[in-house]
Amino acid sequence: MLRGYVITDVGSTTTKALLIGPEGKEARLLGRAAAPTTVEKPFEDVTVGVVNALRELEELAGISLVTEICRPAGEATHRQYRYLSTSSAGGGLQILVYGLTKSVTADSARRAALGGGAIILDVMATDDGRQGFVKMDAVRNCRPDMVLIAGGLDGGNVSYVLEVCDILNAAKPSPRFGSDFRIPVIYAGNKDAAETVRDTLSDHYDLTVVDNLRPTLEREVLGPARKAIHELFMSHVMQQAPGYGVLSSWVDEDILPTPAAVGRIMELVAERRGANILGIDIGGATTDVFSVIDGTFFRSVSANLGMSYSAGNVLVEAGLQDIVRWLPFNMSPYRVADRILTKLIHPTSLPETQEDLQIEQALATEAIRLAFGQHKEVAVLLPSESSFTSTRFFAEARMENFRRPTGAIDISNIGLFIGSGGALSHAPRRNQAAFMLLNALQPEGRTFLAVDSVFMMPHLGVLSSLDPEAALNVLETDCLVPLGPVIAPGVVGPAGEPAVSVSVTLRGDRLTALVHSGDIRVIPLAQGERAKVEVETLGQTAFRGTRRLEFETTGGTVGIIVDARGRPIVLPDDPDERARLNAKWAAQIGAYDIANPPGKRGDRE
Repeated sequence: MLRGYVITDVGSTTTKALLIGPEGKEARLLGRAAAPTTVEKPFEDVTVGVVNALRELEELAGISLVTEICRPAGEATHRQYRYLSTSSAGGGLQILVYGLTKSVTADSARRAALGGGAIILDVMATDDGRQGFVKMDAVRNCRPDMVLIAGGLDGGNVSYVLEVCDILNAAKPSPRFGSDFRIPVIYAGNKDAAETVRDTLSDHYDLTVVDNLRPTLEREVLGPARKAIHELFMSHVMQQAPGYGVLSSWVDEDILPTPAAVGRIMELVAERRGANILGIDIGGATTDVFSVIDGTFFRSVSANLGMSYSAGNVLVEAGLQDIVRWLPFNMSPYRVADRILTKLIHPTSLPETQEDLQIEQALATEAIRLAFGQHKEVAVLLPSESSFTSTRFFAEARMENFRRPTGAIDISNIGLFIGSGGALSHAPRRNQAAFMLLNALQPEGRTFLAVDSVFMMPHLGVLSSLDPEAALNVLETDCLVPLGPVIAPGVVGPAGEPAVSVSVTLRGDRLTALVHSGDIRVIPLAQGERAKVEVETLGQTAFRGTRRLEFETTGGTVGIIVDARGRPIVLPDDPDERARLNAKWAAQIGAYDIANPPGKRGDRE
């Protein structure tokens, strides 16, 4: 009799194992364990780390798992637990992308690769400004797991494809794993050039031809390319990585790239809730952003924005002043930079004082803000077909102007924000996670904040294909920690003026709160409690398109958050005044215990 599921996520540093099974009539998380990933020396075998994680899970759950799980699935005819896995070990799936033009097919190919769970090594195009020998040298040095070639509308010119094939054949890139491994190449371009590509590349590469991902200017077809990426990841790349051949024989379903698994569960959540959602996963080296907007999944990877190994890059990308602006005290920017750069020397260290914590959370705020900005560049929609019906438009417009994508993300139209990663999931207070998300993402209108408590979303993503109800139930009950609903008008009046009147009706009792411009107010509503909320704007304050909101909502660990700071959040230039405002907001949302007004802190360093 099937008792549940054992699911592992083989990460770059840690292999995490979950035990999910019935508790009463519902699927619940019954145990979790972790062990170091062993894809690199001295072990060079991922199964060692998997077995170690399973053994720890055995001890915690008091059941036998290793003897049942660690053998070929075909031989385990009477398994009590189905075994599933995701993986991003060894740097995840790394793809080199080619497109005809940066703003058209290369951009579509980049979205296809990101949606397929890949990390993009490089995006090359005929108009990227690099000469052929420079591209050849870049290809030779990047050691890709896979190459994706797009470009050319169906029926268009095929000369570009010959150029790409010549560069690949001349460069002869080496794969990351296996000296005799033939690198998979996916061709998703002009269908008229498919035979030319076969004749040119088949001798040296494992070629797969799929439908053109940009058959016309107004159409983008990413599905076939993404499917091919996943299939080749399983059949070629995974089989070459140390120990993955054995691990693949243990699982009951195909191993998924970790980001692709996260995408699956997010799509399921968006479908069930009927809402647009956005997720942020901030790690030590990278920050991943996922969104589902009107049923379309988008993903971006900010490879140099992280909280430990990439802390210096966040400092460079954001600029010191943009990090300092979120601190609730006035410290010399150079002292702040010194604290951040110390993190590069000790990347796994934890903050020792509240000041250290506040600096780290200011850094996380900027990393999230920057990653979200990059995600908005990826999450775009093509113009409607009517944009391309004019003959004059075709005659007069240049090729790169045919596609003017519009941003898919309207911040006021996102119903759920999910934060994940150590800085958010393990913040000493949930209120701090809410404060970071508010400052970094600046949600507008009405939305809801939550955090993934232990980053179970990859596990639940691979489970969702097999048992969606179990995946959703564990997500809601054991994974997501609701922080609470957010009410944030985009336009507010002068600071100190009445801005928003909020009435909350709970079990027949009615509570009314008045919030002034420039303030944050938290109205208590406990996790699991349901209330009716009525919002009226006052004076110059307004939501986009309306001055009144009325809705029912559940509470969270923080409560109902009313953010009347306006959008965008404007901070004063004066350091002392800015620190005073940040300290006030932090106290209002309950992020920190700030007993004394902020003052100059740099002198005592």
